[in-house]
Amino acid sequence: MEISKTQISKRILKKRNPELVETIELAKEKGLLEIAKKLSGPKSNYANVNLEDLDKIKEDKILVAGKVLGNGEIKSKKKIIALGFSESAKEKLKKAGCEIKSIKDEIKNNKLEGVKVI
Repeated sequence: MEISKTQISKRILKKRNPELVETIELAKEKGLLEIAKKLSGPKSNYANVNLEDLDKIKEDKILVAGKVLGNGEIKSKKKIIALGFSESAKEKLKKAGCEIKSIKDEIKNNKLEGVKVI
């Protein structure tokens, strides 16, 4: 389903987390409507992804519209961009040599090209 910038703006009004609102606004400004749509939707639709699931993905740049959890191991170096990371996920990702970034920082500093969105 296609969603307009106006619909995303209406959804933002329901959000209480200022960091999340800023991230959605930034995604909308940069034309990243798929990401803005996922983040402006209900929290129950956010992805909670374990490291073992990330390890199975071929791409080396992954954006998780939700939280990365520390279940399992990650064996390959990847760039993981997410709304949040559990403490155990952060530790394991750093140990594996992965780069971790928040969605907001990544949108501000990069174009998000070649990124697999979950």
